[in-house]
Amino acid sequence: MKILRLTAMAVLSLSIITFAKAQQTQPKTDTVFFEDFNEPRLDRTKWNVEITGNTVNNEQQAYVDSSATLSLVHGTAAEGAKNGALLIKAVYKPGFTSKENKKYDFISGRINTQHKMEFTYGSASARMKMTGGAGFWPAFWALGNGKWPDCGEIDIMETVGDPSWISNALHGPNYFGNTPLTYRAFFPQGTDVTQWHIYSVDWSADNIVFKLDGKITYTVTRAMVEHYGRWAFDNAKFIILNFALGGGYPAGVNKVKEPYYGLSQSSVDLIKAGNAKVLVDWVLVTKK
Repeated sequence: MKILRLTAMAVLSLSIITFAKAQQTQPKTDTVFFEDFNEPRLDRTKWNVEITGNTVNNEQQAYVDSSATLSLVHGTAAEGAKNGALLIKAVYKPGFTSKENKKYDFISGRINTQHKMEFTYGSASARMKMTGGAGFWPAFWALGNGKWPDCGEIDIMETVGDPSWISNALHGPNYFGNTPLTYRAFFPQGTDVTQWHIYSVDWSADNIVFKLDGKITYTVTRAMVEHYGRWAFDNAKFIILNFALGGGYPAGVNKVKEPYYGLSQSSVDLIKAGNAKVLVDWVLVTKK
């Protein structure tokens, strides 16, 4: 019995030592940025609110700094986000005129962390849900500073209104616009973009790995990128959340030209009814 007891103690001690060593060698993950959207209003120390200058991609909305398009919601309005959520809402506002004297029929929201939180390599995630509708073009993405596309763009999540799939993509020098580095990730049967999902990317010096609810959807290596052009992903990027309407990418998929380029009548009806929205529960950036 005494010998057996000593043997068991020895095994236990060895296990503890092995576990401790394993813990020491495990890379530690540090939080670089976390936003839970649990305050009464958007934290301007973390986020910039963008206002439309010259609209790109033939999009049909103007971005404005307004509680009509950007707000933090709680309780039932957060639709299951426990501590509250960011609500980006598309609003029908015919005849809206930007400071550049351009007229729009829709306004929406776009925020970013430029010069407030930027990171090089690491993981970025967001828990989101959004309305489906042809021409609705919300996105969660990361962008570098400087001239586009040389600065590098990582599209962690884009949808153009088909609720059955989202896309992952990279843009950079010689691989931009209709980039060859893109992938459609379809949801498992019974789920779609209108439900809560976690969209994420793991970014390193050698590869970029996209995930949907923790499962890998698309992996892009440095060699794959350099087949087309310079790897534009060694520089700092900032996070962007936005809700665009219509434009080149949606029109290329849905072929809609009327009543608005890339934006269907049924989607316009959803906007008019106040039902075109994107909810963001949280955003997290970590580094190992």
